[in-house]
Amino acid sequence: MLPARDIVLLLTHGGDYYTVDRVARELSRRGAHPLRLNTEGFPAQLELTTALGRMGEEVALRTADGELRGEALRAVWVRRMVLPRLDEALEPSWREGCVRESLAAFEGFLEGLEARGCRFINPLVAGQAANNKPRQLRLAQALGLEVPRTLVTNDAARVRSFFEQVEGRMVAKMLTPLSQSMEGGNPFVYTSAIGREDLEALEGLRHSPMVFQERIDKRRELRVVVVGGRCFTGAIDASRSVMGRVDWRRAGPQECRWEPGELPADVAERLARLVAALGLVYGAVDLIVTPEGRHVFLEVNPGGEWGMLEHELGLPIAAALAEALLDEGAAPRHPSQENAWPSSS
Repeated sequence: MLPARDIVLLLTHGGDYYTVDRVARELSRRGAHPLRLNTEGFPAQLELTTALGRMGEEVALRTADGELRGEALRAVWVRRMVLPRLDEALEPSWREGCVRESLAAFEGFLEGLEARGCRFINPLVAGQAANNKPRQLRLAQALGLEVPRTLVTNDAARVRSFFEQVEGRMVAKMLTPLSQSMEGGNPFVYTSAIGREDLEALEGLRHSPMVFQERIDKRRELRVVVVGGRCFTGAIDASRSVMGRVDWRRAGPQECRWEPGELPADVAERLARLVAALGLVYGAVDLIVTPEGRHVFLEVNPGGEWGMLEHELGLPIAAALAEALLDEGAAPRHPSQENAWPSSS
């Protein structure tokens, strides 16, 4: 039996290290017991149970270290959820069914923990709903944030009309990611510039709609990590990168580096309110700072990366996440900024 104390479950995958290790260390420093769970190990290496009936509900998880009951868990950090790793010998239709069943069972297990009062970052329903990009843009605009003109469609004629409206300055992106991380082995579709020559090659829209936005001039880009109302800001200038000019994630490691970012107080407050309005405790926000100094909101990712900001800038994001995981039922703090180098971490 695993120890019945303040256990915090860290959900991730086998290739994820830096951020999980940092949060685990910060939790240990605060007297909690972090337990890492590589989600691809269910159902092959992990056993979980959800039991319901007259005696109430029981949720339990058995790992190589023993059995963990729901009442021993204080919080769950949903860092990453990946597909189960199943036997390759399974016939494809059975394999697909096993994946569906496994995901449904795992989701039911987590919902059982949440129903018992276990704190989640992020809350399950809110985390799923917050991935709705049009909803993000509507809320952001309602809160006074500037957003790009945006079109979501599979109508090629509408795309061509929108191209003229934005005077040929247009980019395309997807509504949902195809991979779990930038280092993942799955396909990853970057934000791409669309030229006039591309307007005759839109037949792919009959298979899937896409997001089209006006292309905003950049002085630099910001990744703002919001944790419980606190904003941690990093800045990057990929304008000198041929590949990364439209999407900084395509820049080479020597072409640009993260630097401490600055965020106006009113923008920080609006971002904190946006993350709270989405029902989230954590969100990674992408902004563009224009040459004139305007801050343009692009999106908020409920599971976005932040390790580079802690590693390169020393921003204490892991500590903030640990505090939020152990802060049962507390209301989000008043928005504050963490733009400067910290005195300690």
